[in-house]
This record gives sequence, C-alpha cells and structure tokens, in this order.
Amino acid sequence: RDILGVSMLQLGRLGLLFVLIGPVLAFVAGDAAAELKEGSDYVVISPAQPTGADTLKGIDTLKGINTKIEVTEFFWYGCPHCHAFEPILSKWLKTLPKDVNFRRVPADFGRWTAGVKLFYALDAMGEEQRLHGELFDAIHVERLNYLSESAVADWLSKEGVERRKFVDAYNSPNVKTSTQRAQRISKDYGLKGVPAVVIGGKYLTSNVMAGGFEELLVVMDQLIAKLRAEQAMQK
Repeated sequence: RDILGVSMLQLGRLGLLFVLIGPVLAFVAGDAAAELKEGSDYVVISPAQPTGADTLKGIDTLKGINTKIEVTEFFWYGCPHCHAFEPILSKWLKTLPKDVNFRRVPADFGRWTAGVKLFYALDAMGEEQRLHGELFDAIHVERLNYLSESAVADWLSKEGVERRKFVDAYNSPNVKTSTQRAQRISKDYGLKGVPAVVIGGKYLTSNVMAGGFEELLVVMDQLIAKLRAEQAMQK
C-alpha cells in the first residue's frame, strides 16, 4: 500500500537508512558537544612559551628543537587540590603517549619559595620522582612542616636520604638558580593558581576550568590531540 504517496518498501528503506546514519549523527553531535571552548576549557598563552627541560637551563627549545609535545604541571606542595590531583595524574601518566613528555614545575608567586627549593633539591639528588607522592602525603596527612629545612631533613632521613646531602643541595647555587627560573616561568605562563596544566607551552587549563580532576584529564587529552594536529599541518 501507499501511505501519502510513499510505498511501504520506501518507508522500509528510509527506516533502514535512519538506523544506519543515526549512530553517525549521534557521534558527530556528541563530538561537537565535547568540542573544546577557548576561554572556558582552556586559555591560549600569548606569546607561547619555550618547552623542554632545557628551559630551566635557559635554553629556548620552542622552535622545532623539542619535537615532543610537552605537558607541564604547575603545583605547590602546600596545595590541597594539588595533593588530591596527584594520584589521578599518576594513573594518567602510565598511559602517556610516546610523543608526549611530562614535567613538573613548582609554581612560585613569591610566597612559596621554600617548596620550590625543596623540589629542586630533591630533583638534584635524583629523589624527587621517588618521593613525590610520599612527600605530598607527609605534608597533608602527617602535617609535615615542609617550610622547615630541619623538619624536612628529619623526614627525608627516615626515607633513606642522607641529611647532609639534602642540606647541601637545598642551599646550593644550582637550586637557587632553578628557583629563580621557576619564579620567572610562573609569571611568564600567566598562572593564576594551581594545579594548572600547560600543553606545549601554548594551552593552559586547570581543574577549575575543566570542572573537575577527571574532566581535566579529558581536556588535557583533547589539547594534546589539538596540538598534535597543528604540528602535523606545519610539517
């Protein structure tokens, strides 16, 4: 029979067509809904900043020297939100793509210098990565006074770090220089707070902008994909 001039066979074909394209349309709509929004999900750093560990040595690796996409987490040992983000971020780091590098930079706006020195002292001794999570827990759970060099030295000695070695590193010229550069980087990146994550020295986002820690990881992945696509177009 015909229904309004349309045969049942035609209706069947239309129904099949809808079944086939429906999921595609839903995917496209979902993808559009998940599209990043500049100004709310992330902000563009202008000008874009140098990337790579060499930036802390005063070497500009922005223009093609550093081929990997860099993800930089800015944090503060005294920040409870940074502490909460740490286990979530650590899990994400286990899935880091081969074309992505990750580094931490302790932020400092002039008031968090003791924590910055602590980070670079541990880094100089090759102990920061091993003790990063434990130190966060000691500060926020055990109430370790990380502002006290002596208190930190006592805690580190229990973790197998020689007290004198830490004190020497903490007060070394190299740590002082790294601390000053971290202060400059915090300013150059236009940080407003922590935790904050920067992708490729170009895109800055945070848990506040993303709407939560898990949401932040999603935005980070999207920004990595965005920058990867931009780099591919430049080749």
